[in-house]
Amino acid sequence: MTAFAKAAEIPGLTGIELDIQMTKDGEIVVIHDERVDRTTDGIGYVKDFTYRQIRQMKIDTGAGKKEQIPSIQEVLDFLQDKMAQGLLLNIELKNSMVSYEGMEDKILDYINERRLQKEVVFSSFYVRSLERLRERAPQIEIGILDTNVSDCFYKKKGAFGKENGPVALHPFWKRMDMTETELKGQTVRAWFTGHLYPEPPTGTKLDFGQLECRGITDVFLNEPEMYLP
Repeated sequence: MTAFAKAAEIPGLTGIELDIQMTKDGEIVVIHDERVDRTTDGIGYVKDFTYRQIRQMKIDTGAGKKEQIPSIQEVLDFLQDKMAQGLLLNIELKNSMVSYEGMEDKILDYINERRLQKEVVFSSFYVRSLERLRERAPQIEIGILDTNVSDCFYKKKGAFGKENGPVALHPFWKRMDMTETELKGQTVRAWFTGHLYPEPPTGTKLDFGQLECRGITDVFLNEPEMYLP
């Protein structure tokens, strides 16, 4: 929650990205990994713990402060006012390795209840999950995650070519295997791996102009505040 609070205050930020998993008893929680080992004092898969058990795990923020894995409802409560002012929330459904039954319906219910459909982008590596979302909510924006931008593009063409709602491409920034001309008109949000600022390989600030020339329209960064003037 500290990270979301700090991110929400960064001037000019387009949006915030997060990942969701489901507990054993069907609660949606915000955590990147399928396992809790790396980021908490627990051990095991998120899917094998109840929400109560998950909430007992501690996250070391590195500043002498312990926090908990938040629920998606907790994050939405915190960000809703910012989202009403135009902040986007990219919700990645982490269901390509673990199949979370009913995740699509549940997260859509939460977003619909809050009337935040236009402020949310749903993304996943699992195209069937994005199809399920679109079947129920044709106008929501989805982001197709993959490594190569060409794979994102052809998944869009194959699964969503006749859809009316917006579809974005979410490739790895180093795998732009299509030209800027081929990507003209596409929303291309490139993701990076788990490093912090400065980004490799040069150890210096990214040249956004060069990324734009490759067809990238937006980037996901862990420390965007380092690029403020």
